[in-house]
Amino acid sequence: MAKTSKNILDEARSQIKSIDIDEARRMLEKPGTVLLDVREGDEWRQGHIPQAVGIPRGFLELRVEEKVPDHKTPVILQCASGTRSLLAARSLRELGYDNVYNLTGGFNAWKDRGLPWVADRPFTPDELTRYSRHFVIPEVGEKGQAKLLDAKVLLLGAGALGSSSSLYLAAAGVGTLGLVDFDVVDLSNLQRQIIHTTDRIGMLKTESAEKSIKAINPGIKVNRHEVRLTSDNVMDIIKDYDVIVNCGDNFPTRYLINDACVLAHKPLVDGAIFRFEGNATVFYPAKGGPCYRCLYPEPAPPDMAPSCAEAGVLGVLPGIIGSIQAMEAIKLILGLGDPLIGRLLAYDAEEESFRNFKVNRDPECPACGPNAGEIVIAEYDDLCMPHAVLADGTETGH
Repeated sequence: MAKTSKNILDEARSQIKSIDIDEARRMLEKPGTVLLDVREGDEWRQGHIPQAVGIPRGFLELRVEEKVPDHKTPVILQCASGTRSLLAARSLRELGYDNVYNLTGGFNAWKDRGLPWVADRPFTPDELTRYSRHFVIPEVGEKGQAKLLDAKVLLLGAGALGSSSSLYLAAAGVGTLGLVDFDVVDLSNLQRQIIHTTDRIGMLKTESAEKSIKAINPGIKVNRHEVRLTSDNVMDIIKDYDVIVNCGDNFPTRYLINDACVLAHKPLVDGAIFRFEGNATVFYPAKGGPCYRCLYPEPAPPDMAPSCAEAGVLGVLPGIIGSIQAMEAIKLILGLGDPLIGRLLAYDAEEESFRNFKVNRDPECPACGPNAGEIVIAEYDDLCMPHAVLADGTETGH
């Protein structure tokens, strides 16, 4: 005879120990106990217990070992009222978990007692669909996406590196993007600056970039800074941003933005390209990494390197390096993985190879060293020839 739902629930009650809220709170005070909320995502977003780990019931068997790898860990299952969690607890027992408990009354009883609970950032229906592939990644999820939506990233340059970097940051849902550029779109840009189009020749690059960003994600806020970055405005421009991404081709600006980021304790994601080669790194002395001056304490003479127009750059190259810069910015926002702090990632398109170089912090660095004097934000107008820095120290433009 087929079992009824009552039969199944009765069997589960005979196998799983149910505990009340007071006992659950005592268990949660002890290190190691895990509270699993098996409600659906929309229920979780409306409110959940602060200590809880959310895994929707339909994904429990697939994901539980990511959150609770030790099968001897005490696990309290919780849903809205205690029924779904009872069946979920039985499933965990079948998976070999030894210490499984069901919270009687679930979240509703917890909330009715006036105990602490929190609600996540609400997502619009468009956001739920748009970022659905992020939501299913355990390392990102809804909390991570909320961080991205609340984040502010400043991109210095809306050209080659800025094209792919800004488009991927926008697509990922970084809520506010700042663009610093006072140049206009030129026909010669279109071989590599994919954020711009032929019909926008003569348009300000920030305006053109905003159109492309909004086309891919209308919800992104774009702040256009149509100015030349100087010692007079740099601190004011960067102050409201979480991450700074240098997508420029200006050697003096590298020193200017480096010193400003050191002073403001902000991470600086840096990238450079030249012909078939490029590199990316993260300068972040506040997290123990080096700054740009650790590598190059003083500017080199401008006549030691060719410009972009003189040396050339393969159009695809900035797409690769700019995408890496976007990835590094996202990792910094999410606190995810191992950012390129203290490492320089060099790419050779001809060999199709990547190499990692360790970059040590210089104890004698004039900007971030322990004995460094007061940082004075200054410009290097006598070195205004556009060029960028590569792994071997070559300087060129984009």
